[in-house]
Amino acid sequence: MTGTKNQDVTIIPDMRIPLSDDTVLSARVWMPETAHSTPLPAILEYLPYRKTDGTAARDHAMHLHFAEHGYVSMRVDRRGCGDSTGLFDDEYSLEEIDDGVEIINWIASQSWCSGAVGIQGISWGGFNGLQIAARAPDALKAVITIGSTVDRFADDIHYKGGIQLGENIGWAATAMSWLSTPPDPDLVGENWRDIWLERLKNTPNLAKKWITHSNRDAYWEHGSVCEDYSSIKATTLAIGGLQDGYRNTMAHLTENLSAPVQGIAGPWGHKYPHVSPISPAIDYFGIALRWWDRWLKNIDNGADQDPAYRAYVMDSVPPHPSLDHRPGTWLAFDQWPSPDITQTTLSLAAHCLQDQAAAFDIEVTGDLACGRNSGEYFPFGFGPGELPDNQHHDDTISSCFDSTPLDQDWTLLGSPSATLTVASDQPHAQIILRLCDVAPDGTSALISLGLLNLRHRDGFDNACDLAPDQPYQVTITLDHCAYRLPAGHKLRLSISNSYWPYCWPEGRAFSLRLTAGTLSLPRYSGSPTPKTCSFAAPTQTKARPYKTLQSPTEMKTREISDETGKITLNIAGNHGIVQDLENGLTIHSAMSETWSITPNDPASAYVEMTWDRTLGRSETDIPFDVRTQTVARMWGQKDHFVVHQTLKAWDGDTLVHETIFQDKIRRAPDEKSAQTNE
Repeated sequence: MTGTKNQDVTIIPDMRIPLSDDTVLSARVWMPETAHSTPLPAILEYLPYRKTDGTAARDHAMHLHFAEHGYVSMRVDRRGCGDSTGLFDDEYSLEEIDDGVEIINWIASQSWCSGAVGIQGISWGGFNGLQIAARAPDALKAVITIGSTVDRFADDIHYKGGIQLGENIGWAATAMSWLSTPPDPDLVGENWRDIWLERLKNTPNLAKKWITHSNRDAYWEHGSVCEDYSSIKATTLAIGGLQDGYRNTMAHLTENLSAPVQGIAGPWGHKYPHVSPISPAIDYFGIALRWWDRWLKNIDNGADQDPAYRAYVMDSVPPHPSLDHRPGTWLAFDQWPSPDITQTTLSLAAHCLQDQAAAFDIEVTGDLACGRNSGEYFPFGFGPGELPDNQHHDDTISSCFDSTPLDQDWTLLGSPSATLTVASDQPHAQIILRLCDVAPDGTSALISLGLLNLRHRDGFDNACDLAPDQPYQVTITLDHCAYRLPAGHKLRLSISNSYWPYCWPEGRAFSLRLTAGTLSLPRYSGSPTPKTCSFAAPTQTKARPYKTLQSPTEMKTREISDETGKITLNIAGNHGIVQDLENGLTIHSAMSETWSITPNDPASAYVEMTWDRTLGRSETDIPFDVRTQTVARMWGQKDHFVVHQTLKAWDGDTLVHETIFQDKIRRAPDEKSAQTNE
């Protein structure tokens, strides 16, 4: 049973947290009045995303709700971000995680804290929460991680299967934009401008760093908690969306942690589950408080006896890029992996999937138009057409292997995998696998996806050229799925050698030859009456007050040149203008993306991204009206990537800063000679 909502709460907009190196972090704190007489547990969320304006709307309802139920709830700006001092260096850096441990120790030592601390967060906050937990500070008793990963190379926004994702440069541009705006003068005082200019001058070149580290080296091992799952001692609740880029983490953590752990996998994209625009949304506040009450207050509420893994098995529906509801069923498992999930193996034959192996020889040639209906790596659910659309077009320009129509429903729950015998006519090659649900009318819905840079066929720690035309046996693991295929539908494995703009194509054309393969499918074969579960609808809360001055707009178009065949995708989002009625800040942001490729030239892949941000306050003793713009351009060459980035900042109408990064980065810096396949 969740604690009673009976707390009077004071909101402290800028509690200062001193660190050992004289850096001072800024926290917004929701402080129950009773904490001054009876110390309470604390809940921490630790982010770079600017608590005063960036995440203020989201933070308010959640942290206030926790505080009203007897917790000191805190939202802390990372070093060099928002209203904290210091300089930002990199995502999940050693400095960031060290600071996180120090924050937790500081919180636990305060007179208003009982000594028990929990940490929660989605995306960045989900990542650093796990990484801080791996340092095992004594006061950290419980973790809720959402939309995160255990492996920063294999399963983050940068690489997938050793192939650079399109979102890698997109995230570099977005992060630079987030980091470009100044602290709030009302909190830090008249030296806000000096702090801002120092930050701008020290803006890190994240894109170059991430592109340069194209193997799973020590850079990516840092912060990858899969390196030592046993290091996490705190009880952990992992939540995430099965339509998010981070859909594998819930199963990975539930399977591998030795500390008490549970996983919840829902039908959402990259959002907290109570605000997901893809329904059914669930009551995250209630779930979180049940977790906090059990592990931070030691209330025997049964949370530790909840199922180890709960997954929303999505029913087959016609694909739509703006789908806002997914019918399905919540299944509950007392252990994970479940003994009720068994592997069904199908063999690839000449364009079909069947029970018996058969000889075949199929060439997979490149068509750079493949990927048109991929959807976004991070579907937030609010943009224009972020989810995967009908895969029929991409299937027609891929090599497809179809099963016969199913004679009964199949429930897939877990990570499919394929083992293929493949040869390339070039030293560098990649392969993309899509598992699809094909309806009787021919509609093809994406179930799961797997990628592999074939130079990483023996592991991601180094890349080794292929011997042209020599067959290699490779295994590709696809993303975790929970999906019910109805009887009469077919299962399809679609194989291509590019998938733009989801991932970057090789710089030179190549073709693949497939001669053997199997597809392993995790099928749920439980009892006729499987254990189901349900969740309450989201808790209704009072929103932080804002005034809308300009409504948001979204746009997505695709063009194909009649003369060159060049394909151009344009995405734009003006996020509107709002005024925060609590602190008086007026906030605006807008972004645009242009992705293009010429079908006969894989090195022609190009993207340009622009972010604009404006922040100001009209009624203030300190003049405050700032604007920043980041522009990132990246294009391919046969052997290199070229990245050009600019950052500009204005104070009023005056340009006060400009940074330009221009980098040419070799695609394969760690080449080794081709080796034979023993």
